[in-house]
Amino acid sequence: MENTRILLEQNEIPTHWYNIVADLKTPPAPPLGPDGQPATPEQMGVIFPGAILEQEMSDQRWIPIPQEVREIYRLWRPAPLVRAVRLEQALGTTAKIYYKYEGVSPAGSHKPNSAVPQAFYNKQAGIKRLTTETGAGQWGSSISFAGQMFGLPVRVYMVKVSYDQKPYRRLMMQTWGAEVFASPSELTQTGRAALAENPDNQGSLGLAISEAVEEAASRPDTNYTLGSVLNHVLLHQTIVGLEAKKQFDKIGEYPDVVIGPCGGGSSFGGIAFPFLADKAAGDKRAENLRCLAVEPTSCPTLTKGAYAYDFGDASGFTPLMKMYTLGHDFMPPGIHAGGLRYHGASPLVSQVVHEGLVEPVAVSQLATFEAGVQFARAEGIIPAPESCHAIRAAIDEALKAKVTGEPKVILFNLTGHGHFDMSSYERFFSGKLEDYDYPAEAVARSLEHLPKVG
Repeated sequence: MENTRILLEQNEIPTHWYNIVADLKTPPAPPLGPDGQPATPEQMGVIFPGAILEQEMSDQRWIPIPQEVREIYRLWRPAPLVRAVRLEQALGTTAKIYYKYEGVSPAGSHKPNSAVPQAFYNKQAGIKRLTTETGAGQWGSSISFAGQMFGLPVRVYMVKVSYDQKPYRRLMMQTWGAEVFASPSELTQTGRAALAENPDNQGSLGLAISEAVEEAASRPDTNYTLGSVLNHVLLHQTIVGLEAKKQFDKIGEYPDVVIGPCGGGSSFGGIAFPFLADKAAGDKRAENLRCLAVEPTSCPTLTKGAYAYDFGDASGFTPLMKMYTLGHDFMPPGIHAGGLRYHGASPLVSQVVHEGLVEPVAVSQLATFEAGVQFARAEGIIPAPESCHAIRAAIDEALKAKVTGEPKVILFNLTGHGHFDMSSYERFFSGKLEDYDYPAEAVARSLEHLPKVG
């Protein structure tokens, strides 16, 4: 059996992040303030440091990675690229399946790739503490780890359904010194209003974002950090795809299909954007490249949402962003892929989907867990529920290749391990998980509340 792990040396960690904005045919639509005009740096600067805002608005193709950030990256990077030979054999496919394994980070997911630079830039700006939200807990644990690396206290608003479902993620955050509160909480006006309306509110990422932003905006010593959606987060995550490209070069391969799970868009953008750069540059290897963004049928932002301006949070504290959205007051069901329960999608991911450069795919909850179990039994790694969405799509692509006999090369982003998600697997094995396709009429009702722009 040939070597299944393609490794890089530490001196091969990329020195720059890739900014896809430089290669888009149409400039991204600007975020809008409450007056309907493009949001100013002063408005955004209430919750973000200057260096982050520069990255958010930059059209520069390559952004240098600070040496202090690369030093902490060395704790787990470069991450391995692995060929899933045993899974290929189990499927009987003619395709080669590779995965970029991000579960080797201290937090067990891809999220520290952005948490570390965000903590660094806030520390550099003199900020004393950070707030954030988290769904499944992967971002919350990652920014808690990063805050500890730079001596910054962190307060995390954790979506209530995940707070209850995933106690060990919460304990990881607390181990790294963070305060963690179930959202909606009594700590903010947003949380109190939500609980007054519905004391049993399970929470949503949009609601948790509102709480974290409200607190950050009310304190000059505090800034807000975000684990997905915004341009600078996807920028930081491109280290995943940039490493993967170097690893493919070492073995003389190139993917035909690149796949990532997609909630807010950070893991998908991280794996796919560097390959889309090749397509934009006219690289013949990428001429027929397909990129699949995979979401749950229960939160079908890219496949059933509207491409429109909307708030990134439930209460309208954030600027308006042009994105695929289900409506900012959309309340998703309590599925176990907590990191994918978001009403919107990254404006950059939304734009490349809208322009036909990326294919959105929606998969059901049971099918994703079936794929995750099949992967674990073949490859040994138990994947996070979010990662199972990419695995589902990769298996489906490999089965298509089996029928056609194509020697296809498939790459997916294995965004994290599922060691703290075993209650989800327990519910799957006991038959307690159910599929849920969010009804089109419910989406339509939610979209009626989109803000009027222009």
